[in-house]
Amino acid sequence: QVQLVESGGGLVQAGGSLKLSCAASGRTFSSYTMGWFRQAPGKEREFVAYITGSGITTQYGDSVKGRFTISRDNAKNTVYLQMNSLKPKDTAVYYCAARINWRGTIYSSSGYDNWGQGTQVTVSS
Repeated sequence: QVQLVESGGGLVQAGGSLKLSCAASGRTFSSYTMGWFRQAPGKEREFVAYITGSGITTQYGDSVKGRFTISRDNAKNTVYLQMNSLKPKDTAVYYCAARINWRGTIYSSSGYDNWGQGTQVTVSS
């Protein structure tokens, strides 16, 4: 099992930036693909980005391409989400997740096995 703890959320004005962090427990962090998802009230959980264990490969959801950047520091067991040019529609609870068992699609929440508790991001207009 991997325990994940997100931090860095908050209130920001449109056009601003935030950097989320997700600290993971466990010795094999570098072997896991990590993902970020978000969920706004009344909506389904949405894929934001993923990064492979080595950090070489990343992919983004269409709504955040060019604005968000996912990265990881395996020495610190931490994955990050740098969010720039934030918009009110980015308001959501953001979750990090670990893909351990490689089941399901990497773009769906069903493809991830362990989740953090989430961190609220609110973007005001």
